[in-house]
Amino acid sequence: MAFIDTIPDSDINADVRAMYERQQSFWGFVPNYARVFCYRPEIMGLWAQLQAGLKRNMDKRRFELITFAAATALRSTLCSLGHGRTLTEFFSKEDVQLMAKGASPASLTAAEAEMMAFARKVARGAFTVTAGDVEQLKKHGFTDAEVFDIAAVVGARAFWTDLLEALGVQAEPSLVGMEENFRKAMTVGRPISMNGA
Repeated sequence: MAFIDTIPDSDINADVRAMYERQQSFWGFVPNYARVFCYRPEIMGLWAQLQAGLKRNMDKRRFELITFAAATALRSTLCSLGHGRTLTEFFSKEDVQLMAKGASPASLTAAEAEMMAFARKVARGAFTVTAGDVEQLKKHGFTDAEVFDIAAVVGARAFWTDLLEALGVQAEPSLVGMEENFRKAMTVGRPISMNGA
């Protein structure tokens, strides 16, 4: 499940149990990523607050596009699988697979394509971002507040992917069991274990 051992369910404290119950309530199971937070359940709570705050300022489509662009640029297979699947609510699987390669299918607006390119650049090396990159976003109608939001979503995803990748968190069986061509297209970094969780 991960590179670190997690606390057996029989030995978890009340804070961890409450965190697991929230995850169970939302997903119908306790995800592998949640189990690595058994030592620091308060950090999971802070992550949830951060995500809620970021999502408050944009619609789901925009949030998922930025997150997916960051996840693929950061080469997180786990996050690319999860958020790629969510993007199929808005786009065809074929278009999501193109986005995973850095392409901009016709189903994206010009502003969305520019936003994703910016998100990828931030994820790959924020120090390379220039005032011109931000100005290009503004030419596509983004406000200063929205540019902040885009950068913040990418920054948050970098924290999450770096943490989960460093701990070797494996994908859930529901992600492993996705259609093969789509799963392979989302495998942008470490291959997932075909044995599931």
